[in-house]
Amino acid sequence: MDGLRAAAPGKVLADMNAADLPLTGRPDTPDQRAWPAVSVIMPVLDEERHLAEAVSGVLAQEYPGELELVLALGPSRDRTDEIARELAAADPRIRLVANPAGRTPAGLNAALGAARHGIVVRVDGHGVLSDHYIRTAVAELERTGAANVGGIMNAEGQTDFERAVAWAYTSPFGLGGAKFHLGGQAGPADTVYLGVFRREVLDRLGGFDEHFVRAQDWELNYRIRAAGETVWFTPDLVVSYRPRPNLRALARQFLKTGQWRREVVRRYPDTANVRYLAAPAVTVAVAVGTVAGLAGLAGLVGPSWLLIGWLAPAGYALGVTAAAAVSGRGLPAKARAWLPPVLATMHLTWGAGFIVGSRDAARSRRAAGQDAAPAGGPAT
Repeated sequence: MDGLRAAAPGKVLADMNAADLPLTGRPDTPDQRAWPAVSVIMPVLDEERHLAEAVSGVLAQEYPGELELVLALGPSRDRTDEIARELAAADPRIRLVANPAGRTPAGLNAALGAARHGIVVRVDGHGVLSDHYIRTAVAELERTGAANVGGIMNAEGQTDFERAVAWAYTSPFGLGGAKFHLGGQAGPADTVYLGVFRREVLDRLGGFDEHFVRAQDWELNYRIRAAGETVWFTPDLVVSYRPRPNLRALARQFLKTGQWRREVVRRYPDTANVRYLAAPAVTVAVAVGTVAGLAGLAGLVGPSWLLIGWLAPAGYALGVTAAAAVSGRGLPAKARAWLPPVLATMHLTWGAGFIVGSRDAARSRRAAGQDAAPAGGPAT
């Protein structure tokens, strides 16, 4: 598969099995066997604002086994590299590797290639692990036999705009559909946020697919399930996520996410569902209604009844405003005021991205000669 990291012979330095793992992840329970060594991998790019906090969250885990943190440094335009070097100089558990491509899956594979241990924890440069996250995850790997365990993406804003975005992540009017946004019962899942992996499974599957600039975690979890392995969700694992700081950054994020979600559906058609198609449908309705309304208003094209097209954008605007007013009552007034434009930006840019697709993805497919979607799906 294009872009997958080839597993080198002897790359797995600690082949995990049940006997190697601890009996429990409860912090107040005495250890009854040695805890396995863990590698935390973190791709970073332009994370000046959050990197020190993310690294601190890893190093403060109080994990009873050996732990290393591998930072894959992309070509940042801010002080990220300087901060990373300072952090590495202050703690020998931190190692730095280069990610000249700057893309998340390439950074993950670069860090994975340098990682030395049999359990791999993925963390992002704008995420903060909850207390005992790694210990709990290792215990869940043993208890469930899963290849990957993960939990909740707990979006937390520090400004009124970011608080509005965080609310939208956990609302059914925004992104609130998957367990890793809303929580729920522990059990098998299609995907989880970030993830804690058995290294031998990652090596067997070839690591992260570098074709997927976005959605590479979802795509990897699909391949894990297709290989007959289990992806396991537990609400006991929580990662604090820092949202984008402004509308422009949010729009860019969701446009790219929509583009690459379409690429996932193109490669794996069985993954398409109503939730993924809702935003593109709304985007089309709003766009067509607006064009029709403008045509009717100008009287240049078609009859005046085209003015009825304004009902689509007007109805959508009223809908997101009502949703924000009713369900955003717990937010400060300034954060609530941001909710309608935040929701509209999420919906319409995600939908537009899904409709137009990604030129980068198309070029990557052509270069690799992979224009046909593979058949088959996860084992059930």
